[in-house]
Amino acid sequence: MIKIRVLDGGMGRELKRIGAPFRQPEWSALALMEAPQTVAQAHQNFVDAGASIITTNSYAVVPFHIGQDRFDAEGLALAGVAGEQARKVAAGAGRPVTVAGSLPPAMGSYRPDLFSAAESIAIHRVLIAGLAPHVDVWLAETQSSIAEVEAARAALGDDPRPLWLSFTLDDEPDNGPALRSGESVTEAVRAAVRLGAQAVLFNCSQPEVMADALAAATAVQQETGHALELGVYANAFPPTPKDAKANETLDELRPDLTPENYARWAEQWAERGATIIGGCCGITPEHIAAIAARTEA
Repeated sequence: MIKIRVLDGGMGRELKRIGAPFRQPEWSALALMEAPQTVAQAHQNFVDAGASIITTNSYAVVPFHIGQDRFDAEGLALAGVAGEQARKVAAGAGRPVTVAGSLPPAMGSYRPDLFSAAESIAIHRVLIAGLAPHVDVWLAETQSSIAEVEAARAALGDDPRPLWLSFTLDDEPDNGPALRSGESVTEAVRAAVRLGAQAVLFNCSQPEVMADALAAATAVQQETGHALELGVYANAFPPTPKDAKANETLDELRPDLTPENYARWAEQWAERGATIIGGCCGITPEHIAAIAARTEA
């Protein structure tokens, strides 16, 4: 048995699988608008599978997905709905379930070149205001650059809740583990220490690149003496082109990443120091159940 905390899986595909309203460009935010009960059902499916951490369905509540006008008019309320649905499921779980408030890349996934600090901070502050009554920790996820996590930290101000930073990685790095910006994982983890993060995770990338990222993070832990918690939640689809955007299309899933095979990856990550493990795009409740079956809390 491995000793980890189990994170949930991919919300967007789970919503689509259970028949929730789902289309581009709104993506997973459409369910918040039209059928919020399906968001609760998706959370419940992951909790029933064994997840002890669930992530709010706020990833697509950004102008990139819902448009600037709708974000200005409804962004705060939609973030609140996302928080409410997660908290409702956590409260009814009958065991401790942590609610992580998702702070996504505000300017579009996998596009550090489009980043604007001022715009990102403004967008995150709206999400934070809506989510704040409902979450236990903040999870700035799928972050492609150090500047993105710096903006998330700035938007949170003096909020005392733990900050988890999750970086998306270059799936085919040239010189060691790197973010999609090209910055090294070593640089990113040092920045996380400087920003006061409690945990550093790696997500929305191939399983094959995670072990090297964990090794780089562990080296920074040893260098700094900072006791970061480490985590992984990988994708189930093949590497995307360098100019692709996350959630632009529904990619075909890798046939080799069955629940059992993904759980074997999870065991390897745990051996390399990860204590929070779940899944990102394409990782289902069945995958999470396979991890939970190997887990000792």
